[in-house]
Amino acid sequence: MNTNEQLTEAAFAQLGILPINRLPYAKEIFKIYDIDLLPHASADTAIGEIFEWSGRSFRTTNDNIAAVIAEENAVINLMTQLKAISSFEAGVPDFQFSKEEVISFGFKLPFLFNINFSGEVKNAKSLSVKVLSLKKARLTNSAEPGLTIKKLLSAYEDNNTRDYKQKIKHNYIAEALFYADSIQIEFEKEAGVGIDVSFDVQGVEVTANVDTETKKQYTLKYSGGNKIPFGATLKKGKDLF
Repeated sequence: MNTNEQLTEAAFAQLGILPINRLPYAKEIFKIYDIDLLPHASADTAIGEIFEWSGRSFRTTNDNIAAVIAEENAVINLMTQLKAISSFEAGVPDFQFSKEEVISFGFKLPFLFNINFSGEVKNAKSLSVKVLSLKKARLTNSAEPGLTIKKLLSAYEDNNTRDYKQKIKHNYIAEALFYADSIQIEFEKEAGVGIDVSFDVQGVEVTANVDTETKKQYTLKYSGGNKIPFGATLKKGKDLF
C-alpha cells in the first residue's frame, strides 16, 4: 500500500510538477483522478444515485438506479446492499482547496460538511481546506450487488426502451463514492480583518487545534462511524458496465 507521501509524489509527477512541500490543490487532483464533486453533503447519497448535467454542474435527480430498474419488492434489499458496500483506501493523496479555489466556489463548499466562509475572505493572509485520508466505495460487476444490478439493467434496457433512454442512458450514475476521514480548515489573517467560517456540527467531531484572533485551525470528522461522501465517479448510464 502506498503511503500518502508516495501518492503525492506520483500525483505531482503525473502533473509534470517537481515535488513541492505542499498538498496538491483540488484542481490538480481532479485533472488526474476521476472524481466529481457532489452538489451537497448528504447521508442519503448512495452508490447508484442518478445525476443529470445542468450545463454547469451535476444535480441529483433524487433517484437511484436500483429504484428504477428493480421490482418494487426488491428495491429496499438492493438499496441496503448498495449502502453497505465497503470503502477502502482510494489511492488518492490528501489534497487541499486553496484560498483562490474557495473563492471560486463562492466561499462555500457544500459537499464538505457544508463549509461556508464569510467576511473579508479575500483579505486572508492564507486559507485552505485540507481533505485527508481518502476512502472509496465502488460498484463492480464482479460482486454483489453489482452483478444483480448489471442483470436488471440489461433487462430494463430491453423491456423498457423509452424509460431507459429517458432516465438512465444519458444521465450519470454514481459508480463510486469518495469519503474523507477528516477535514482540516485553517486560515490566518491580520488583526481586525473579519473572517468567519461555519459548518455542520450535528454528528461531527470538531477539534479546535488553533483558535486565536489571527489564526484558526479546525479538524472535522464524522462521529459514531458515520460517513458522508463528498465526491463520486459518475458514469453515463449506457457506460456503467
